[in-house]
Amino acid sequence: MTELLTETIVQEPHRIRGLEMPWNRVMGSTEGPASAARALGPWHPQEFMAECVEIVPEVGGMMTFVFRRCDGAPLAFRAGQYVNVAFPVNGEDQDPADRSYSLSSAPTKPWTFDITVKRDPTGLVSPWVHQNIKPGTVLEMLGPVGAFHLPDADRRARYLLLAAGAGITPIMSMVRTIHSLPGQADVVVLYHGAADEGFAFNKELAYIASVDSRIRVFYSLGDRAKPADWEGLSGRLTAAMLNEVAPDANGRQVYACGPEGYLNTATELLGNVGVDDTSIHMEFFTGDRQTILEYQAELALAVDIAEEIAEEIADSAEDYYEGQPAAFGLYEPGYDAEGTLQATGMPLETVDPDAPEASDDGSDAGAEVSTPDASSFETVGTGSLTLSFMRTGINVRVDPTEHILGPAQRAGVRIGANCKEGMCGSCKVVKLSGEVEMNHQGGIRAREIDAGKFLPCCSTARTDMVIDA
Repeated sequence: MTELLTETIVQEPHRIRGLEMPWNRVMGSTEGPASAARALGPWHPQEFMAECVEIVPEVGGMMTFVFRRCDGAPLAFRAGQYVNVAFPVNGEDQDPADRSYSLSSAPTKPWTFDITVKRDPTGLVSPWVHQNIKPGTVLEMLGPVGAFHLPDADRRARYLLLAAGAGITPIMSMVRTIHSLPGQADVVVLYHGAADEGFAFNKELAYIASVDSRIRVFYSLGDRAKPADWEGLSGRLTAAMLNEVAPDANGRQVYACGPEGYLNTATELLGNVGVDDTSIHMEFFTGDRQTILEYQAELALAVDIAEEIAEEIADSAEDYYEGQPAAFGLYEPGYDAEGTLQATGMPLETVDPDAPEASDDGSDAGAEVSTPDASSFETVGTGSLTLSFMRTGINVRVDPTEHILGPAQRAGVRIGANCKEGMCGSCKVVKLSGEVEMNHQGGIRAREIDAGKFLPCCSTARTDMVIDA
């Protein structure tokens, strides 16, 4: 008997446009689910105890430690953020050594979370961590912290993720998050390592790239000798290498993590290939004095916020714990008489992955883009100042005392916003011209402000403005 083999054609799934984090839609919905989402609060760092429940050896001298919160709550965070951990390296009776480690797991699985630690033989903490942290170990933590993370909603989820060495850990969280979500995305990962056997997560990355056509992964061995069977790239990061893996880099949001020298080189090269500063997001694993001071300021602010949250919880403990079951409905949208409330969430829109990418106004992305004339925009609202939103195509009149976010959203400008207090950074937009006065609470970094970004939830206009939103 002859067995006939037929080729199976696997069609690409139709996806909704862009990516949206699970909590984004519910935050703009009814008060009930929104309250549940705030109870989990990925934008509110908290101090908590966490128990190690699993250890996973990784290649490259790294080890992943899986934790869960001792209070039973999930850890809500954004892909790319980190936690600060108190390690009792000198004994329980001595002051602990605090260290910050990026979360390498996806926030879409918040009941446990991972930190991945590379062992530095000359370091104080990492050797102790590798030797002493076991399942059952309980540690004090603070988090989540950090403005280096994926956006809550992105209709054009096109990313270039750059990692060197241990810088892969927050990038891995981003990859895992995108892989776990529906939606249209285009992700290129370029991962530099010193040795072919030193690429952490390489098996999982290979699997994800093999089953998720949205994600492509490239490896480069830097300037070290490479084995004869090496099939990846060779050499340090160059403009030619960027063009090889992502010839359309200037149309992507770039997230890069690694040593300071690597990131300084990346910044220069990305500029050379046309990526503007507002599209570059970086996380330093080691940094200069200014970077270290920024991180210290972030942690100090996180401590203040965590203490405020703890006081609020203590003042209303009964309400808080009664409210916890509602958190199970975190991802449920609200409803009214007309059906599902989408509020500020992205509209559900099936997109054919084979169709050419279209811009928000429906035109082909590949077509030459001309700058719209704001004088032709419809003008709404009242006030002495005019805000021109170039992507939306509308002018909004505002009063100098109003925070920009409210009038913009009421006029139909799609700006994601969760905390609305200048902490989470989810409403971050780019100011093309004009002046604002911003009173944020850590949701934006100095280098982002220098690049023209601001948080409309906590900013008032000082002049007429043109905004990239």
